[in-house]
Amino acid sequence: MGTTHVTVTIRNPAEPDRAWEGLFLVDTSATDSLVPRPHLEAIGLGPKGHRVYELANGDELKMEITVAEIEFMGETVGGTVLFGEAGAEPLLGVTALASVGIEVDPTNQRLKRLPAVRLKTMR
Repeated sequence: MGTTHVTVTIRNPAEPDRAWEGLFLVDTSATDSLVPRPHLEAIGLGPKGHRVYELANGDELKMEITVAEIEFMGETVGGTVLFGEAGAEPLLGVTALASVGIEVDPTNQRLKRLPAVRLKTMR
């Protein structure tokens, strides 16, 4: 299976002209999005708390989080963003995707808009 990337802008909700744009890996196994710490700090975002996340190998990791505006494909959503290491690849998590009605088409590894945002899980 291939990878999907998308250009994302992260904005400081208190100061919307302070923003950072980067190429993000779309990670449907990640709940929240991740941005390298220096980029978040450069736009004036500081930690608002901590959350424990489970890694793919089962290990748990306590990470600092903040809240930011996440903009991609002409859509904007408020979401939880993790403070990643300075060299970490930015990740766009499934919560941001689902919040605006966008999913990954597994056949061609592209993002596609749903006709409507889902209010509940499909059965």
